[in-house]
Amino acid sequence: MPRKPREGQDKNAAHPIRRVRYQVAMSLDGFIAGPNGEADWIIMDPEIDFEAIYRQFDTMLMGRRTFEAMKAAGGGGSTPGMEVFVCSRTLRQEDHPGVTIVDNPEKLLAELRSKPGKDVWLFGGGSLFRSLAELGLVDTVEVAVIPVLLGEGVPLLPAPTKRVTVKLTGHKLYAKTGIMSLEYAVQYGQGSKRRR
Repeated sequence: MPRKPREGQDKNAAHPIRRVRYQVAMSLDGFIAGPNGEADWIIMDPEIDFEAIYRQFDTMLMGRRTFEAMKAAGGGGSTPGMEVFVCSRTLRQEDHPGVTIVDNPEKLLAELRSKPGKDVWLFGGGSLFRSLAELGLVDTVEVAVIPVLLGEGVPLLPAPTKRVTVKLTGHKLYAKTGIMSLEYAVQYGQGSKRRR
C-alpha cells in the first residue's frame, strides 16, 4: 500500500519527501542532557509504543558527542534496522564500521531526500539541530518533556542561535509518568532558508 503524501510532497516526485524529525527528550527546564551528558533522568513510560516510533524511521543522524555517549553507555552506536550517520570532522570511518561518518550533513540530507525511504531521525545533539535548523533542513521538532528540573545541562537549542519558529501540530499527556509529548512543525518564513 503506498504511503500517504506528506505536506511538502513534490507532486511530480515518485515518492514522498522524507522529513527530518528532531525527536528528543527534554527536562522541564529545557535540557536534553545533564551537565556531563547524563540521561539517567529520562523515564520510560509503558504507554509509549517505542516500536511504532522506530518503524517510522529507517535513518538516524546524530552528532559526534551523542554518538560517543551512546558508545560509552555500552552500545556500538549502530541501531538495528536503521542506517546511522554520524556528523563529525574528527572521527575516522575505519574506527567505526557500524556507522557512516559524514562531514557534510547538508549534502547527505539532499541525497537522502532524493531517494525513497522513511523519515530521518535527528537523534539528540542540540548543536547539530541548531546547525540544521539554521540551514532550513529540519521539518519537525518532537519533544518528550520529562517532569524533572535539572538546573543545568545541555540545552535543547544551544546559543548562539537564530530564532526557530514552530507551530504545534500534536500533543499527548502520559498521565502515569507526567510526560508531555509535543510535536511542532518548523516554520520557515519569507526570506528564511528552506531546503529540500
